[in-house]
Amino acid sequence: MEISPADFQLFLWLMTALAGIVFVALYFVKAGYGMFRTKAWGPAIDNRWAWVLMESPVFFVITWLWSRSDVGMTLPQYLFFMLFQLHYLQRSFIFPLLMKGKSRMPLCIVAMGMLFNVLNGCMQAGGLFFFPPEGIYEAGWNYLLKPHALVGLLLFVAGMGINLHADHVIRHLRKPGDTRHYLPARGLYRLVTSANYLGELVEWIGFALLTASPAAWVFVWWTFANLVPRADAIHRHYREEFGNEAVGKRKRILPYIY
Repeated sequence: MEISPADFQLFLWLMTALAGIVFVALYFVKAGYGMFRTKAWGPAIDNRWAWVLMESPVFFVITWLWSRSDVGMTLPQYLFFMLFQLHYLQRSFIFPLLMKGKSRMPLCIVAMGMLFNVLNGCMQAGGLFFFPPEGIYEAGWNYLLKPHALVGLLLFVAGMGINLHADHVIRHLRKPGDTRHYLPARGLYRLVTSANYLGELVEWIGFALLTASPAAWVFVWWTFANLVPRADAIHRHYREEFGNEAVGKRKRILPYIY
C-alpha cells in the first residue's frame, strides 16, 4: 500500500495526540512494571524476556524498512540509522542480559510496549528514509558540520552515557543475597531520582536535533510523556519509603527544574 506524505503527516499528528493522552493518564495510573507492579495487572513474565520482547520490535521493523528504502549506506541517513540501532541493540539485547533479580513484568505492559515500538519503527523509518526533511540530507557528510547536527550528536552521546551509567548504578545497589531497598545516590542521581530517564530524554532530544526529523521530535514528545509522569511517581515513592530528608532537594528528572 502506497503511503503519501499527507498520510505520514496525519500519522505523526495522531501519534502526537496519543502521547498527550498517555502523558495525562500516567499521572493518574502508575504503569505496572518495576516497583509499581501489582497482581491487578494480570499474568507476568520474567523481566529479561519482557524487555527483549518489548523493545526488539523497533530494531527489526526499522531494519526491514531501511532495507526496503533507497537509502542504503547514503550519508547522513545511514549514520542516523546506525545510531538509532546502537541504542536499541543495547536496550533490547544487552540490557536484559545484565539485569539482576527475579522481577517480572505484566504481559499487558509488554504488549503495549511492543505495539508502540512497532509504530515507532514505522515512524522513524518514515521520517528518515521515505519522507525526510526536504533537501537537507543532500549535503552528505557536510550535513554533520551544521551546528544543530553537532550539538545533537553531542547530546545523543552524552544522553546514552548518562543512561548507561545510571543503569549501572541501579544494578549495583545491592550485594548478592541482599533484598533491601536503597535510594540511588551516585552520578546524576545526586541531582534527580530518575537519572536513567534523564539520560534517555537527553539522548532522544539529541537525536531529534541531529536528524531535524519531525518524526524524531514526536518520539521526544512520547519519551517525555512516558517518562516524566513515571519519574514523578518514583520521586513520590522514594519520599514515602526513605523520607523527605533522604531525598533532599533532588528533583524528579530535570536537574534544578522538575
